[in-house]
Amino acid sequence: MLYPKEVIQITTEWIKGDSRAGQWLHEHNLEELVMLKDAVSRHAKPMQYLLVNKHIILAAFVNAIWEDAAAFKLLMTKGNHHWAAMANYINGDDKAALFLKKNNLQHYAILAQYILEKIRKEGDEGSNIFNSGPYKVER
Repeated sequence: MLYPKEVIQITTEWIKGDSRAGQWLHEHNLEELVMLKDAVSRHAKPMQYLLVNKHIILAAFVNAIWEDAAAFKLLMTKGNHHWAAMANYINGDDKAALFLKKNNLQHYAILAQYILEKIRKEGDEGSNIFNSGPYKVER
């Protein structure tokens, strides 16, 4: 799914922590993008929301971030190259950002950069046995 540029820019602000952006996404019935913020951090409930509500591409993107080859393949075979490129960029492939820029999808590259920063920041906050593994314990 290719979201309009404005929606991706607002999602980026939401990932960065702007609660007004989250409210805007709610008001425009883009709950899947609201859930994306915690899904990329491996929280189980947002991921469950994506799957139950058939946001398979976003769920595959989240799994591809965590180096799930089958999820990445799904993104590619379903023609969601921009989400696949974002996952690759988050996983260290700088050429993926160039692909997004070349295809006038710079806003997706920016979103990927902030998702990467969020994941790194959370990793720097330390972990314990309850926050290891594929999903975090809900608080």
